[in-house]
Amino acid sequence: MHPLIKLGVLAIALALSGSGMAAGKLYCCDDAKGMQVCGDVLPQACYGRAYREIGASGRTLRNVAAPLTAEERAQQALEEAKRKEEEAALKEQQRKDQALLNTYGSVKDIEAMRSRAQDDVQRSIAAAQEKIAEIRAQRKQYEDEAEFYKKKQLPAAVQKGLNDTAFEITAQESIIESKQKELKIIREKYDEDKRRYIDLSRRGLTRQ
Repeated sequence: MHPLIKLGVLAIALALSGSGMAAGKLYCCDDAKGMQVCGDVLPQACYGRAYREIGASGRTLRNVAAPLTAEERAQQALEEAKRKEEEAALKEQQRKDQALLNTYGSVKDIEAMRSRAQDDVQRSIAAAQEKIAEIRAQRKQYEDEAEFYKKKQLPAAVQKGLNDTAFEITAQESIIESKQKELKIIREKYDEDKRRYIDLSRRGLTRQ
């Protein structure tokens, strides 16, 4: 505060103290014209503006900020929402990290679990491939029989056999495609688990 202004505030404070200033406090602000306005109660000119609460000695007891505008409140709400989202994301990551450390005891554990998971899926793929081979052998019989009816109506049993085997082969091929995608997901998951586990271990984090 400028010395002259401080003296002016002190003079006002002393004058008001002689006339019963409430609790020995003075409220001052700069009005719309930039002029300082003071009173033993908050002057009307200070409504909606930043003001200072000054003691009888002329010392500022506290500064009160001006109320936020609608835009400032909206921005504050956005920032608060973002802060909460970041805090929630951090807590979730910490939870996942701890779960990872509690699941694996070493990098070898990760590789062992990866191998078991991959083996299960690869067995399913192999079983589907074997099933396709069996179905194609059955279908060959229907195809051979159909050769006798090139220019004739196929018997219902032969037509049904061709249709059923075609459907079953497509179904098994879909299983293989799905399992291959699952195999890719497993590899990516354990690659990420391994990378994260090594990173956490280097930072000295352990099981709880």
